[in-house]
Amino acid sequence: MNGTILVTGAGGRHGSTGTHLARRLLEQGVPVRILVRRESDVSRTLQALGAEVAVGDLHDRRTLEPALEGVAQGYFAYPVTGGVVSAAANWAEAVRRGGRPIRTVVLSMAPAHPDHPSALGRAQWLAEEVLRWAGIDVFVLRVMALFHENLPLLHGRSLADDDVIRNAFGASTLAWINGQDAAELAVLALTRPELFDGPLAEVPGTELLTHQEIADVLTGVLGKPVRFESISVEAWRDELDGVVNADMASHIPHVAAAVLRRGTSMAPDPSRYTQLTGRQPVALSTYLGSIKDTLVNERR
Repeated sequence: MNGTILVTGAGGRHGSTGTHLARRLLEQGVPVRILVRRESDVSRTLQALGAEVAVGDLHDRRTLEPALEGVAQGYFAYPVTGGVVSAAANWAEAVRRGGRPIRTVVLSMAPAHPDHPSALGRAQWLAEEVLRWAGIDVFVLRVMALFHENLPLLHGRSLADDDVIRNAFGASTLAWINGQDAAELAVLALTRPELFDGPLAEVPGTELLTHQEIADVLTGVLGKPVRFESISVEAWRDELDGVVNADMASHIPHVAAAVLRRGTSMAPDPSRYTQLTGRQPVALSTYLGSIKDTLVNERR
Protein backbone atom coordinates (compact mmCIF):
# COMPACT_ATOMS: atom_id res chain seq x y z
CA MET A 1 0.00 0.00 0.00
CA ASN A 2 2.98 2.32 -0.44
CA GLY A 3 2.53 5.36 -2.68
CA THR A 4 0.63 8.61 -2.92
CA ILE A 5 -2.95 8.75 -1.67
CA LEU A 6 -5.40 11.11 -3.35
CA VAL A 7 -7.84 12.54 -0.81
CA THR A 8 -11.15 14.04 -1.90
CA GLY A 9 -13.22 16.23 0.40
CA ALA A 10 -10.19 17.78 2.08
CA GLY A 11 -11.86 21.18 1.96
CA GLY A 12 -15.28 19.95 3.03
CA ARG A 13 -17.10 20.99 6.18
CA HIS A 14 -19.33 18.07 7.16
CA GLY A 15 -17.32 16.13 9.70
CA SER A 16 -14.10 17.42 8.08
CA THR A 17 -13.10 13.79 7.53
CA GLY A 18 -11.01 14.56 4.46
CA THR A 19 -9.06 17.31 6.23
CA HIS A 20 -8.37 15.17 9.30
CA LEU A 21 -7.50 12.17 7.13
CA ALA A 22 -4.97 14.16 5.12
CA ARG A 23 -3.34 15.51 8.28
CA ARG A 24 -3.07 12.08 9.87
CA LEU A 25 -1.58 10.53 6.74
CA LEU A 26 0.98 13.33 6.49
CA GLU A 27 1.89 12.80 10.17
CA GLN A 28 2.65 9.17 9.29
CA GLY A 29 4.88 10.19 6.39
CA VAL A 30 2.43 9.05 3.71
CA PRO A 31 2.57 11.06 0.47
CA VAL A 32 -0.76 12.89 0.11
CA ARG A 33 -2.38 14.72 -2.77
CA ILE A 34 -5.65 16.52 -2.09
CA LEU A 35 -8.32 17.15 -4.71
CA VAL A 36 -10.05 20.51 -4.26
CA ARG A 37 -12.40 22.47 -6.51
CA ARG A 38 -10.58 25.66 -5.59
CA GLU A 39 -7.72 26.63 -3.33
CA SER A 40 -8.64 27.78 0.18
CA ASP A 41 -7.13 28.40 3.59
CA VAL A 42 -7.61 24.69 4.35
CA SER A 43 -5.84 23.54 1.18
CA ARG A 44 -3.01 26.01 1.71
CA THR A 45 -2.55 24.79 5.29
CA LEU A 46 -2.39 21.17 4.14
CA GLN A 47 0.02 22.17 1.38
CA ALA A 48 2.27 23.78 3.98
CA LEU A 49 2.23 20.48 5.86
CA GLY A 50 3.46 18.67 2.75
CA ALA A 51 0.40 17.77 0.71
CA GLU A 52 0.27 18.23 -3.04
CA VAL A 53 -2.76 20.15 -4.27
CA ALA A 54 -4.69 19.13 -7.38
CA VAL A 55 -7.48 21.44 -8.51
CA GLY A 56 -10.27 19.39 -10.03
CA ASP A 57 -13.88 18.32 -9.85
CA LEU A 58 -15.45 14.91 -9.34
CA HIS A 59 -17.96 15.92 -12.02
CA ASP A 60 -15.26 16.55 -14.62
CA ARG A 61 -13.37 13.39 -15.55
CA ARG A 62 -10.81 15.42 -17.49
CA THR A 63 -9.55 16.96 -14.25
CA LEU A 64 -9.49 13.63 -12.42
CA GLU A 65 -7.11 11.87 -14.79
CA PRO A 66 -4.10 14.12 -14.05
CA ALA A 67 -5.02 14.20 -10.34
CA LEU A 68 -4.83 10.39 -10.24
CA GLU A 69 -1.52 10.17 -12.08
CA GLY A 70 1.03 8.28 -9.99
CA VAL A 71 -1.52 7.59 -7.23
CA ALA A 72 -1.67 4.22 -5.41
CA GLN A 73 -4.94 4.74 -3.52
CA GLY A 74 -7.81 7.18 -3.43
CA TYR A 75 -10.21 8.29 -0.70
CA PHE A 76 -13.65 8.94 -2.17
CA ALA A 77 -15.99 10.94 0.08
CA TYR A 78 -18.94 12.87 -1.32
CA PRO A 79 -20.83 15.65 0.48
CA VAL A 80 -24.43 15.20 1.62
CA THR A 81 -25.96 16.53 -1.58
CA GLY A 82 -27.01 15.27 -5.00
CA GLY A 83 -24.65 14.04 -7.70
CA VAL A 84 -22.81 11.16 -6.07
CA VAL A 85 -23.66 8.65 -8.83
CA SER A 86 -22.24 10.91 -11.53
CA ALA A 87 -19.16 11.59 -9.39
CA ALA A 88 -18.58 7.86 -8.89
CA ALA A 89 -18.91 7.20 -12.62
CA ASN A 90 -16.37 9.91 -13.42
CA TRP A 91 -13.99 8.60 -10.77
CA ALA A 92 -14.26 5.01 -12.02
CA GLU A 93 -13.67 5.98 -15.63
CA ALA A 94 -10.67 8.15 -14.71
CA VAL A 95 -9.16 5.22 -12.78
CA ARG A 96 -9.83 2.85 -15.68
CA ARG A 97 -8.30 5.20 -18.23
CA GLY A 98 -5.16 5.52 -16.15
CA GLY A 99 -4.61 1.79 -16.53
CA ARG A 100 -3.17 1.40 -13.04
CA PRO A 101 -4.61 -0.67 -10.14
CA ILE A 102 -5.62 2.25 -7.94
CA ARG A 103 -7.44 1.10 -4.81
CA THR A 104 -10.42 3.27 -3.80
CA VAL A 105 -11.66 3.60 -0.22
CA VAL A 106 -15.21 4.95 -0.11
CA LEU A 107 -16.61 6.65 2.98
CA SER A 108 -20.23 5.49 3.12
CA MET A 109 -23.18 6.08 5.43
CA ALA A 110 -25.78 3.91 7.15
CA PRO A 111 -28.66 4.99 4.83
CA ALA A 112 -26.80 3.59 1.78
CA HIS A 113 -29.39 0.99 0.81
CA PRO A 114 -31.42 0.39 -2.37
CA ASP A 115 -34.74 0.72 -0.50
CA HIS A 116 -33.97 3.56 1.91
CA PRO A 117 -36.61 6.33 1.97
CA SER A 118 -33.91 8.94 1.43
CA ALA A 119 -33.01 9.59 -2.20
CA LEU A 120 -29.45 10.38 -1.10
CA GLY A 121 -29.22 7.06 0.73
CA ARG A 122 -30.31 5.19 -2.39
CA ALA A 123 -27.93 7.25 -4.53
CA GLN A 124 -24.97 6.49 -2.26
CA TRP A 125 -25.70 2.77 -2.56
CA LEU A 126 -25.96 3.04 -6.34
CA ALA A 127 -22.70 5.00 -6.55
CA GLU A 128 -20.93 2.19 -4.72
CA GLU A 129 -22.45 -0.33 -7.12
CA VAL A 130 -21.24 1.74 -10.10
CA LEU A 131 -17.68 1.65 -8.73
CA ARG A 132 -17.89 -2.13 -8.39
CA TRP A 133 -19.38 -2.58 -11.88
CA ALA A 134 -16.43 -0.64 -13.27
CA GLY A 135 -14.17 -3.45 -12.11
CA ILE A 136 -11.83 -1.27 -10.06
CA ASP A 137 -10.49 -2.19 -6.62
CA VAL A 138 -13.04 -0.77 -4.16
CA PHE A 139 -13.38 -0.95 -0.39
CA VAL A 140 -16.49 0.58 1.21
CA LEU A 141 -16.20 1.86 4.78
CA ARG A 142 -19.79 2.27 5.94
CA VAL A 143 -19.98 4.19 9.21
CA MET A 144 -23.23 3.22 10.92
CA ALA A 145 -23.73 6.38 12.96
CA LEU A 146 -24.55 10.06 12.81
CA PHE A 147 -21.70 12.54 13.12
CA HIS A 148 -21.45 14.79 16.19
CA GLU A 149 -20.91 17.61 13.71
CA ASN A 150 -24.53 17.27 12.59
CA LEU A 151 -25.67 18.94 15.79
CA PRO A 152 -24.33 22.49 15.27
CA LEU A 153 -25.01 22.22 11.54
CA LEU A 154 -28.68 21.24 11.90
CA HIS A 155 -29.55 22.86 15.21
CA GLY A 156 -27.26 25.86 15.61
CA ARG A 157 -29.98 28.30 14.54
CA SER A 158 -32.71 26.93 16.82
CA LEU A 159 -30.26 26.80 19.72
CA ALA A 160 -29.36 30.43 19.11
CA ASP A 161 -32.96 31.60 18.70
CA ASP A 162 -34.91 29.43 21.16
CA ASP A 163 -32.51 27.31 23.27
CA VAL A 164 -34.08 24.25 21.67
CA ILE A 165 -33.21 21.24 19.54
CA ARG A 166 -36.12 20.47 17.21
CA ASN A 167 -36.23 17.40 14.97
CA ALA A 168 -38.25 14.36 13.96
CA PHE A 169 -36.21 11.65 15.74
CA GLY A 170 -38.55 11.65 18.73
CA ALA A 171 -37.32 9.50 21.61
CA SER A 172 -35.20 7.28 19.35
CA THR A 173 -31.80 6.22 20.62
CA LEU A 174 -29.23 6.93 17.94
CA ALA A 175 -25.68 5.82 17.24
CA TRP A 176 -23.15 8.68 17.12
CA ILE A 177 -19.49 9.12 16.20
CA ASN A 178 -17.17 12.08 15.91
CA GLY A 179 -16.07 13.02 12.39
CA GLN A 180 -12.42 12.76 13.39
CA ASP A 181 -13.00 9.25 14.67
CA ALA A 182 -14.61 8.31 11.35
CA ALA A 183 -11.52 9.72 9.64
CA GLU A 184 -9.28 7.59 11.86
CA LEU A 185 -11.11 4.51 10.60
CA ALA A 186 -10.50 5.68 7.03
CA VAL A 187 -6.79 6.10 7.82
CA LEU A 188 -6.69 2.43 8.81
CA ALA A 189 -8.66 1.37 5.74
CA LEU A 190 -5.96 3.02 3.62
CA THR A 191 -2.84 2.08 5.57
CA ARG A 192 -3.82 -1.20 7.25
CA PRO A 193 -6.43 -2.84 5.02
CA GLU A 194 -5.75 -6.24 6.59
CA LEU A 195 -7.79 -5.09 9.60
CA PHE A 196 -10.98 -5.27 7.54
CA ASP A 197 -12.49 -8.35 5.90
CA GLY A 198 -13.99 -8.25 2.43
CA PRO A 199 -14.92 -5.33 0.16
CA LEU A 200 -17.37 -3.79 2.67
CA ALA A 201 -17.04 -3.03 6.37
CA GLU A 202 -20.00 -1.75 8.38
CA VAL A 203 -18.42 -0.09 11.41
CA PRO A 204 -20.54 0.82 14.43
CA GLY A 205 -20.67 4.19 16.13
CA THR A 206 -19.19 4.90 19.54
CA GLU A 207 -22.12 6.28 21.57
CA LEU A 208 -25.88 5.74 21.93
CA LEU A 209 -27.85 8.87 22.79
CA THR A 210 -31.32 10.33 22.43
CA HIS A 211 -31.75 13.98 21.53
CA GLN A 212 -33.18 14.61 25.00
CA GLU A 213 -29.92 13.33 26.46
CA ILE A 214 -28.03 15.57 24.03
CA ALA A 215 -30.13 18.54 25.18
CA ASP A 216 -29.13 17.70 28.76
CA VAL A 217 -25.45 17.68 27.75
CA LEU A 218 -25.88 21.04 26.01
CA THR A 219 -27.54 22.43 29.14
CA GLY A 220 -24.37 21.65 31.06
CA VAL A 221 -22.07 22.97 28.33
CA LEU A 222 -23.92 26.25 27.76
CA GLY A 223 -24.87 26.83 31.39
CA LYS A 224 -28.56 27.36 30.64
CA PRO A 225 -31.55 25.11 29.96
CA VAL A 226 -31.73 23.57 26.49
CA ARG A 227 -34.94 21.75 25.51
CA PHE A 228 -35.65 19.02 23.01
CA GLU A 229 -38.82 19.37 20.97
CA SER A 230 -40.13 16.55 18.78
CA ILE A 231 -41.75 17.69 15.52
CA SER A 232 -43.06 15.95 12.42
CA VAL A 233 -40.89 14.94 9.48
CA GLU A 234 -42.66 17.54 7.32
CA ALA A 235 -42.19 20.32 9.87
CA TRP A 236 -38.50 19.53 10.25
CA ARG A 237 -37.99 19.53 6.50
CA ASP A 238 -39.53 23.00 6.39
CA GLU A 239 -37.35 24.21 9.27
CA LEU A 240 -34.17 22.97 7.54
CA ASP A 241 -34.99 24.94 4.40
CA GLY A 242 -32.24 27.54 4.12
CA VAL A 243 -30.19 25.97 6.92
CA VAL A 244 -28.64 23.26 4.71
CA ASN A 245 -28.83 22.50 1.00
CA ALA A 246 -32.17 21.26 -0.35
CA ASP A 247 -30.97 17.67 -0.81
CA MET A 248 -29.76 17.43 2.78
CA ALA A 249 -32.93 19.14 4.05
CA SER A 250 -34.89 16.26 2.50
CA HIS A 251 -32.39 13.53 3.40
CA ILE A 252 -32.09 14.03 7.16
CA PRO A 253 -35.86 13.97 7.92
CA HIS A 254 -36.14 10.79 5.83
CA VAL A 255 -33.37 9.28 7.95
CA ALA A 256 -35.41 10.20 11.03
CA ALA A 257 -38.51 8.56 9.54
CA ALA A 258 -36.55 5.36 8.85
CA VAL A 259 -35.17 5.27 12.39
CA LEU A 260 -38.64 5.75 13.85
CA ARG A 261 -39.88 2.76 11.83
CA ARG A 262 -36.91 0.42 12.15
CA GLY A 263 -34.74 1.64 14.99
CA THR A 264 -30.96 2.18 14.93
CA SER A 265 -29.27 0.10 12.23
CA MET A 266 -26.35 -1.06 14.38
CA ALA A 267 -25.63 -0.68 18.09
CA PRO A 268 -22.56 1.41 18.97
CA ASP A 269 -19.42 -0.43 20.03
CA PRO A 270 -16.72 1.89 21.42
CA SER A 271 -14.53 -1.09 22.26
CA ARG A 272 -14.45 -2.05 18.58
CA TYR A 273 -13.24 1.45 17.72
CA THR A 274 -10.53 1.29 20.37
CA GLN A 275 -9.51 -2.19 19.26
CA LEU A 276 -9.05 -0.98 15.69
CA THR A 277 -7.40 2.38 16.33
CA GLY A 278 -5.73 2.03 19.73
CA ARG A 279 -7.48 5.28 20.71
CA GLN A 280 -10.41 6.21 22.91
CA PRO A 281 -13.24 7.72 20.84
CA VAL A 282 -14.19 11.36 21.25
CA ALA A 283 -17.21 11.67 23.55
CA LEU A 284 -20.06 13.93 22.48
CA SER A 285 -19.68 15.94 25.68
CA THR A 286 -16.01 16.54 24.86
CA TYR A 287 -16.84 17.62 21.31
CA LEU A 288 -19.59 20.01 22.42
CA GLY A 289 -17.27 21.46 25.03
CA SER A 290 -14.67 22.09 22.33
CA ILE A 291 -17.14 24.15 20.26
CA LYS A 292 -18.77 25.96 23.18
CA ASP A 293 -17.39 29.35 22.11
CA THR A 294 -18.76 28.85 18.59
CA LEU A 295 -22.20 27.98 19.96
CA VAL A 296 -22.14 30.94 22.34
CA ASN A 297 -21.02 33.36 19.63
CA GLU A 298 -23.73 32.10 17.30
CA ARG A 299 -26.25 32.95 19.99
CA ARG A 300 -25.12 36.55 19.87
